[in-house]
Amino acid sequence: MNSLHINNFDFILPESLISHNPLNDRSQAKLLHVNGNNFADHHVADLINLLNKDDLLIFNNTKVIPARLVGRKETGAIINITLHYRVDNKHWLAFIKNAKRLHVGDSIIFANDFQCSVVEKLESGEVKLFFDYDNLFEMLEKYGFMPLPPYIKRENINEEGDKTNYQSIFAKIEGAVAAPTASLHFTEDLIAKLQEKGVQAAFLTLHVGAGTFLPVKVENIEDHKMHKEYGELSAETIEKINATKKNGGKIVAVGTTAMRVLEYVAKENNGELKPFAGEIDLFIYEGFKFHVVDRLITNFHLPKSTLFMLVSAFAGLASMQKAYQHAIEKEYRFFSYGDCCLLEKL
Repeated sequence: MNSLHINNFDFILPESLISHNPLNDRSQAKLLHVNGNNFADHHVADLINLLNKDDLLIFNNTKVIPARLVGRKETGAIINITLHYRVDNKHWLAFIKNAKRLHVGDSIIFANDFQCSVVEKLESGEVKLFFDYDNLFEMLEKYGFMPLPPYIKRENINEEGDKTNYQSIFAKIEGAVAAPTASLHFTEDLIAKLQEKGVQAAFLTLHVGAGTFLPVKVENIEDHKMHKEYGELSAETIEKINATKKNGGKIVAVGTTAMRVLEYVAKENNGELKPFAGEIDLFIYEGFKFHVVDRLITNFHLPKSTLFMLVSAFAGLASMQKAYQHAIEKEYRFFSYGDCCLLEKL
């Protein structure tokens, strides 16, 4: 079979292994160290021993906004909205389950002081919305819900706890509608211990979009069209990366989002890193040449997802197929609130 055929990235996952809630102590999540065909079971707290002095952790400091809204048309029809991409300060693209009920010009009312209007219905099924507010993020904080992934199913999906749990301790720059979930495992105590050892940290931004959960529907994955997300990479972080490499340390991307920013910028600049702010639509799959990242900390991803294709490109498809089977047998917890792995580059 063609190595880029979608079926190579499929696996059977017992529903019981999908995690619907985080652990109370984030650093006690399990961590599978994958080095080729060698697997070792650890916990996130063991990163103190798994990482080396002079290594550099790269975190995504995006902040998840309460992007899920429940409104109604003037007719009274209930409309469920998930904002997923900011076009500009007042226009957003959104996924809307019952979009057929909407027409250009319709108003959607969320509260007496909060509403939006339908500007355009796209062929992709998305809807472009207009919010006439200078303080939109404040309004979302007041009326929105955290946009938990569709596979998290609980009786009370809007628990107040999710506003903390589905946010990393580094969350700073508002704009994401999905969390950079590998970062969720890090606590202030763990960071302090890593710094004491000599492991440094640096930051970049990628506003993760809901498109990250969209399945790949084409047979040949090269035909898949990647969603766009906004990212930023600063001169300060680039300086830390270059110094780390010069000192013999390793660049450890915390999450696929951090990796995509670094590798996109390097790819666009013949292997070098330069300050960047703009859209990123990089699709990493087998054959991709990695320029920056040496190790990747990441959660366990969905079958047939672009994220599973990314980790397979980084650590090797055969290795990842075996690693995921190992994780299933050892009952690791999967997806956003689940466990994670530390991958060595192939």
